[in-house]
This record gives sequence, structure tokens and C-alpha cells, in this order.
Amino acid sequence: MSTAIAEEKSSLELIGLSEEAVKVRDALVKHGLETPMIENGLSTEEKYQRIKSAFEDVVYTLGLDMNDDSLAETPHRIAKMYVREIFSGLDYAKFPKITVIDNKMNVDEMVKVNNISFTSTCEHHFVTIDGFAKVAYLPKKKIIGLSKINRIVRFFGQRPQVQERLTQQILVTLQTLLETDNVAVSIEATHYCVKARGVMDASSSTQTTALGGLFKRSDKTRGEFLSN
Repeated sequence: MSTAIAEEKSSLELIGLSEEAVKVRDALVKHGLETPMIENGLSTEEKYQRIKSAFEDVVYTLGLDMNDDSLAETPHRIAKMYVREIFSGLDYAKFPKITVIDNKMNVDEMVKVNNISFTSTCEHHFVTIDGFAKVAYLPKKKIIGLSKINRIVRFFGQRPQVQERLTQQILVTLQTLLETDNVAVSIEATHYCVKARGVMDASSSTQTTALGGLFKRSDKTRGEFLSN
């Protein structure tokens, strides 16, 4: 291993990120698709404590009694949920371990995963987005473990999101890891900021699609992906 490669690997280990996570993050930044984030220097515990304190103010401001046993632990639950669960995708140290292997079998037909369930959070109102993703790619030199596609969808879902960005983030991530433009992503989701507030439309859903390579250029390939 060369000195430069060793130093780069060492620096990645030092900041707790895998090489794949760094490649994906850099690709999203390059395409203008990274979730708007700042480095505030707060540890996980510090984030938890700040959110817990802030939500105590919210509960008090709403006029709820935190001395009641049903509400006493609510700020703790919210802080834990935000930092360790539904927004854990903001931390690239938690990027899934990805298995990408050489395409020794010379697979050249479409690989498609349907009905990948995910739950995300609308970044405008911090309420639930609930939906399904469909992901496909045309293998070249690399193929990916199938469960890793589901994990990538889930990772980017565990952020404050807009559906359009989420769709593109999954596309660019797989293009980066598989070293091919021939990737397609489609998402259909229910937004609770539409269903449970505002217009309160309980029956509508939103569909977004991101296409790369042959999925964009070829009517036949695009049609095969979108057909079912």
C-alpha cells in the first residue's frame, strides 16, 4: 500500500467514516444534492441534551403538565428519537456497510428491487413521510448485495427530507458505488404534512423519479423499469 493511500485510509478511520461513506458524501456535495448541514461540533450526547431541554420548553409553552406520568418522559423520548433513530442518517459514521463485488458472472440484465418500504420526515414540518421505493440498475463491472439497496434507501430516509432530494440522493449514491450511470429510482410516498395538517388530504400520494444513463436515454429500458 502506498504512503498516500495509507495516510488517506488512516484519516478516514480517524474521523470514523468508511471510504464508501466519504465517496458518497463527496459525490452528493459535487452534485448539489447533500442535505443542508453544518458542522456544529456537538457530540451525540450534547445534541440529545439540547433537544431534550428545548422540548421541555415546547411542552411547557403548550401548557402541558410534565408532572403527569404520561408526559414526564416526553422530552427524553423526543430527543432520543431525533438523535438516535429518525435522524440518524445525518451521521455518515452510520452509513451502511456496503458489499460491492466484481461482476464475475457478467450479469448484464436489469436488477430491480420493488416495494422497499421506508419512513422519513418532512424537513418543512418535521412530520412523517411514509412510502415505497423502487430501485434498479444495469450491472457493469460491479454488483451490490441486494439488502444494501434497502439499507441505502433507509439511511437517506432517516433525515429531514424533501422527496425530490431523497430520490436523487439514492440515485447518485448507487451510481457512485456501482461506477455506472445506469441506475433508476422511483418513490411513491404519503406526506403527513398534507394528510394530517393544512389541506388534510388523506388519499393523495406523491411520486418522484430519478433516471440515469440508459434509463434516461432508452425508451425501452425506462419503460421496463416503470412498468411494474
